[in-house]
Order: sequence, then structure tokens, then C-alpha cells
Amino acid sequence: MVSKKMENFIANGSAIRAMFEEGKQMAAIYGAENVCDFSLGNPNLPPPETIKKAIIEILDEEDPVELHGYMNNSGYEDVREKIAKSLNDRFGTNFSHKNIVMTVGAAAGLNVIFKTLLDSGDEIMAFAPFFGEYKNYAINCDASFAVVPASIPTFQPDFISFEKMLNPKTKVVIVNTPNNPTGVVYTEETIIKLAEILNKKQKEFNTEIYLISDEPYRELVYDDIDVPYITKYYSNTIVVYSYSKSLSLAGERIGYLVIPDAVTDFDMVSAGANMATRISGFVNAPSLMQKTAAKCLNSKVDIDFYDKNRQALYDGLTKMGYECTNPDGAFYLWVKTPIEDDKKFVEMAKKYQILLVAGTFFGCPGYTRIAYCISPKTIETALPKFEALMKEIKG
Repeated sequence: MVSKKMENFIANGSAIRAMFEEGKQMAAIYGAENVCDFSLGNPNLPPPETIKKAIIEILDEEDPVELHGYMNNSGYEDVREKIAKSLNDRFGTNFSHKNIVMTVGAAAGLNVIFKTLLDSGDEIMAFAPFFGEYKNYAINCDASFAVVPASIPTFQPDFISFEKMLNPKTKVVIVNTPNNPTGVVYTEETIIKLAEILNKKQKEFNTEIYLISDEPYRELVYDDIDVPYITKYYSNTIVVYSYSKSLSLAGERIGYLVIPDAVTDFDMVSAGANMATRISGFVNAPSLMQKTAAKCLNSKVDIDFYDKNRQALYDGLTKMGYECTNPDGAFYLWVKTPIEDDKKFVEMAKKYQILLVAGTFFGCPGYTRIAYCISPKTIETALPKFEALMKEIKG
């Protein structure tokens, strides 16, 4: 008999993964070329060529015993030092290897830092819409999960609700910018206001409130939009990063935590993240991918590919009458469903072999997320289907 906690996970499994699996079944029935799967944020772009070159060089040049063996739970010191230097060069920070903990992607990074910081009954707070798995990560460490309602139509944080909802049990506030699912980037003004409120509440409650910045989409931005580096605005900030999207390495599971010296109880938090990596069963991030990431710090995927998809989908859907949030970054289009029931809309779309994810999964009913990290041909195939769907709804 499985645990009660696992029963709950199974009963409330990821809507994204469920749709992804349904897409494979549809492909077998209708043909893959006729199924328009916008469910999963799985990059369609191959990794930069530098990744393959780096892997071959590492395998040829490194001592295989050392390369494939254990290291410090926080990762190779030289890799962490290179990442720290890269961040310093880009953002004017002052990090070293001791501020970096290598992780098994951003998901592991979030679980590691939550396990480090949270006791049973502590609260994690997120702004809707949010990546739905955050709720599961809260359950992993027996924390409560509070959601600040969405501020429509900007999807910048609702600070009036946020300030009212903060309480002495709030230990972690999580932000995700560029945002999944909206593609919205939080402005510098937003970050300054967020820091101001958190500093005020820390003093009022005489507690520590840690701001966790989940940043797997940092490099995927359009129109020269700036993404503020949040550690410069609020001392108790910890950054979670992944190479899954920026280098199209979703399956390789490699990322890192940034824990600045300014974080309260830095030594204990840093030691805790190191320990949490081990006792969570990760032990350490994949050794080969650590070394590969360090060699490819200046590599990027072709952002123009996503930008063309973004424009084609946004222009096409808005002309049909769909209300869309024009994304600043990431590779998702956030669309208001033409009917109030977003789950029903998603079911209707399946009749046209279109696979979407309901906004309810992201804590924001009445919307749907469309992942456009797919081939341009899929968008070309999908647009007439979206038009037929809209005609059905209006008719």
C-alpha cells in the first residue's frame, strides 16, 4: 500500500505530463503530423554545437576515474568558481565557488533549498499564475502553500494582496521571471517594491523571509528586455537556475543554486543545501554535465527561433479574436479562454487534435498555456484548427 502522501500525488498528477502522454496516444491514432501538442515545455531546438564539442573534449582529456567519480556534494569547486565568475561579469555581483551549489536541474534545486529552509507548518507563498509543481514541492517538506491572486491583465504581482497575506509563518516567497506560464518579466520597479515589502515584514514579524528566484528562462527574452538580477535588491534572495531551457538540455538535469553571502545564516544555509543534496538522494549533480556547463557558459540557443514562433502564434490567434498576453520571455503564450471554463476549453481543443494545459493548473482559471517551443510546422498546422475551434464556440 502506498503512502497517503503518494496517493495524493497520484490523484493530482501533473496536468502537463498527463496531456503530454495523451498526445502520444493521439499521434498513434491521427498521425503525429496532425497532432498539435503545445503541452510540454520541452525545447524543440537542439543544444548548441558547443555542447557536443565540450563533451567530446572532456571525455578525451579528463581522467575517467575522477570524471565519473564522486565529488563534494555541492559540485566540483572549479566548475562552481567558473559559474560564479560568469555571474559576476554579467551582473556585477561578487560571488565565488562557496556561493554556488550544483543541482540536478531547477526542480532539484527548489527541493534542496526548501528542505534546507522549511520546517513542517512553514509557509511558501507564490504569485498566480505559477508553475503548478511548486505545490508538490511544498508537500514534499510538509509546508503550507499560499497563492497571491493574479493581477490581470499585467500579471505583475498584486502587492496589495501580497502585503495583507504575509504572516509570521511565511518563510519563503517564490518568484519566477520570465514567468511560466505567462512569459511576463517582472520589472525593476516590481522587484524594488517586492524587496521593500519583504524588508518591512521581516522587521515587523522579527523573522527571516527568503525570496527564491526560479530562473530557468532568464536567457530566453525578447526585444532587449532586461531581467533584473534579484540578489542585488534583496539580501535574503536565493537564485535557482537550470540549463534545461537556455541550452536545450532538459533531460540532462543540470543547474545550480546561488546563495549569496548576504543571506541570513549564510554558513548554515550553505551547509544545509550541501547536506540536503546528499540526503535527498541526489548525492551530487551529474559530473559530466557539470564539466560541460562550465565549458559552455557563453553558449546560447537560437532565441530568434522562439521569437518567430511567438510572433506567428500571437499574431495568428489575436486576429481570430483570442485574447493573449504578449510574452516578454520564456516560450509560452498565455491565452484567455473564450469560455469561462478553461478545463472544458482544453477538452474542446482535443477534438481538433490540439493539446493545451488549463490555467487552473497554474492557479489561474479562465486561461490556457500554449508552449511554442515546437516546430514552426506545428503552428502552421494548428492555426486553422484554432480558428475552427473559435468558430464552434461563437456558433
